[in-house]
Amino acid sequence: MNRYPRDMHGYGQTPPHANWPGGAHVAVQFVLNYEEGGENNVLHGDAASEAFLVDVLGAAPWPGQRHANVESMYEYGARAGFWRLHRLFTEANLPVTVYGVATALMRAPAQLAAMQEAGWEIASHGYKWVQHKDMPASEERLQIAEAIRLHTIATGSRPQGWYTGRSSLNTVDLVAEAGGFAYISDTYDDDLPHWKLIAGKPQLIIPYTLSTNDMRFVTAPGFDTGEEFFTALKDSFDCLYAEGQAGAPKMMSIGLHCRLVGQPGRYHGLKKFVDYIRGFDKVWVATRLDIARHWASEHPYLAPEVLPSTLDKADFVARYGSIFEHSPWIAERAWEAEMGPANDTAIGLHFSLRTQFRLATREERLAVLRAHPDLAGKLAAAKRLTAESTAEQSSAGLDALTDAEREQFTLLNTAYVAKFGFPFIIAVRDHTKQSILENFETRIANLADQEFATACAQVERIAYLRLKAILP
Repeated sequence: MNRYPRDMHGYGQTPPHANWPGGAHVAVQFVLNYEEGGENNVLHGDAASEAFLVDVLGAAPWPGQRHANVESMYEYGARAGFWRLHRLFTEANLPVTVYGVATALMRAPAQLAAMQEAGWEIASHGYKWVQHKDMPASEERLQIAEAIRLHTIATGSRPQGWYTGRSSLNTVDLVAEAGGFAYISDTYDDDLPHWKLIAGKPQLIIPYTLSTNDMRFVTAPGFDTGEEFFTALKDSFDCLYAEGQAGAPKMMSIGLHCRLVGQPGRYHGLKKFVDYIRGFDKVWVATRLDIARHWASEHPYLAPEVLPSTLDKADFVARYGSIFEHSPWIAERAWEAEMGPANDTAIGLHFSLRTQFRLATREERLAVLRAHPDLAGKLAAAKRLTAESTAEQSSAGLDALTDAEREQFTLLNTAYVAKFGFPFIIAVRDHTKQSILENFETRIANLADQEFATACAQVERIAYLRLKAILP
């Protein structure tokens, strides 16, 4: 693999300001997963019973059999848990996004009517609440289409949001391929929405959460009591609210399940959190669709001018072959090595190029040093420097020396090359003419190995400054 598909960079140190409505410091988003009636069950044509996210100790799928205990726990979610949560959010007048499994919605007419009467957003949670990791892409594509069809029949409108949950590596691409979604949430990779280019088209991603999620009541390590759930929610909220106050507003997602937090002892922690956040002014409680529409308006997709990791070799070398002076082989090796989205910034691409420079032999690195021109030397006088070197030397005033200064540089250049065998190299954009001369006179006293290392470090610094001028 020489093109790494995962994005390990994201927004980096400077995420965009969310600009939430009302100047909110945090956008809080409650998700109610409605899966009851869509889980694995031989009644539904599945090969085995369900075993995921239930209170049965050591639950495992029973091939060809129904599991009475597991079924009744899912039934509790529909019969009791849902209505407890429905009362909480309607009495508090808070919006909710429902992740509705299509086959579950088709078996929940009363609950669906209550969701719609409350004005909740109903996003798609797939066709069935089953594992997709081993599902062929062709089958998953058909199930996505069937989920959309049934969802539309059940609710009267097509879903605008999507979350499979038990997803495959193909899920996000297949949902984007289906099209028509304001957002997809099958990632857990950020505290803010972000755009992803899929098959040449931008798709908004609104990341979800498994940390502030009641599923941890039945997974280890997890929550034993509602109070522990409340503490985890409060600590997350307090952190994000403080970051928002400091000028970096984020989003907080909270994942809920009717059969889990809908249990009385657990429910208390959620209610306590709902009461807690109502004591803050700068909080925007929204549906995920609200957030998607806001983000698309405030932060529309902007196509980057260039993504280095996506270029073909010829274009890549043409653009970045001169970053290390007269040494295009460094760019060639960087292109042939592993790169990904994390290398599409000045820091990231510099890391790739610098790595190849450091992996090179001493003789190869020495050749790079010797490729650099003398400071204010004959090449500069003859205007035969590269465009980068010309701009760099002029930035420190080396193109406008007095006769005495030029003579001083010539003497130092001659003595330095005679001692070390390569020109004096310094990132002139970091210096003034005077500080360059001071460094010249100091470094000429170094031992050979010490100065070789110093010169290599300066070559790397020059490369970074050159990339910084052309990449984000």
